[in-house]
Amino acid sequence: MPMQPFDDTQYRPEQPALAPRPEVALTSPAYHGALDYAELEQLGLSPESIVDFSVNSNPYGPSPTVQQALLDVPVDRYPDREALALRRALADQLGVSPAHIVLGNGAAELLWLAAFACLGSGERALIIGPTFGEYARLAALMGAQVETWQAQPAANFAVSFEAVAGRLQAWQPRLVFLCNPNNPTGVVLPLDTISGWAQAQPQTLFIVDEAYLAFAPQACSALSLRADNVLVTRSMTKDYALAGLRLGYAVSTNRMMIDALARVRPAWNVNAMAQAAGLAALADEAYRQQTLAALGQHTKTLVAGLGRLDLSAVPAATHYFLLEVGQAAAFRRALLRQGLLVRDCASFGLPSYVRIATRRPPENERLLSAIASLGALAIEE
Repeated sequence: MPMQPFDDTQYRPEQPALAPRPEVALTSPAYHGALDYAELEQLGLSPESIVDFSVNSNPYGPSPTVQQALLDVPVDRYPDREALALRRALADQLGVSPAHIVLGNGAAELLWLAAFACLGSGERALIIGPTFGEYARLAALMGAQVETWQAQPAANFAVSFEAVAGRLQAWQPRLVFLCNPNNPTGVVLPLDTISGWAQAQPQTLFIVDEAYLAFAPQACSALSLRADNVLVTRSMTKDYALAGLRLGYAVSTNRMMIDALARVRPAWNVNAMAQAAGLAALADEAYRQQTLAALGQHTKTLVAGLGRLDLSAVPAATHYFLLEVGQAAAFRRALLRQGLLVRDCASFGLPSYVRIATRRPPENERLLSAIASLGALAIEE
């Protein structure tokens, strides 16, 4: 007998026995960039027709060796739940033991696992903003008290060591979330800044999200601090261009922290295709270095082109940057109608800014032409 359609009039959210934890209803979803397929459908646009400047990934795509590796994956067999081969390859690259690495279904999963393992209800989490919205959301869903120290546009979003140190001392948070280089600002924190905070607050866990480290060649990893209260997370979906496969990892000198994340992760959380792609990508490091070097040059050209349109990019160490445009939502919509997607930064608390990630030269030229054709139209909408 076929199942009858679900009658949502029978749902009674006020029934106490069935209600989810209060934090679920009280926590807003985080807004992200990338394509919104429902929005494109409403506008009559196909995903294939959009040039996406809203995501901070390598626009050259993955190494050609990745595609071949994917063809050889046996999809009828469970993947290695410990991802031993990939962890060993990462360990060789990083100069650490595989026991100090745990893999995740994207770096975002590892951030969630860290909060789940380490952040209790009522404990405090401090976020260095404006930044990735998942930090606040996952901390709130754990029932934590969440506070954000916010860098300001007037200072080009530079982070004050003294101001944050004072807040850490006064508030004594259990966790600190910081993105380095930061998303969306592209600002890099010096290692001695992170080290100073971590040494002054040994009971605080500093989660340093290095998803974009490879896009800032002059930046140094917090791994070199070898601090037991620092957990580094990284994404292979960005520089290695594996976004569709979701792959990330966390590293710490603190074996207890890595073991905790491994203990709370779902079984087989990294699928076989992601593991194979990760191994192939790591084996072709020359491809990554070449494409990222080219991307750095393209960024200089794009920023100069925007300057000729009287638009000044906020200084950034990365291939992505903020651009003040007036009404960002209108600016985004106007470009989207031309098949170009930029990131409206209202969700970061910056409604007059968009974030643009450099792509390949013909695409960058198309963006500059589209912006030039807009004139004041986008911000007057």
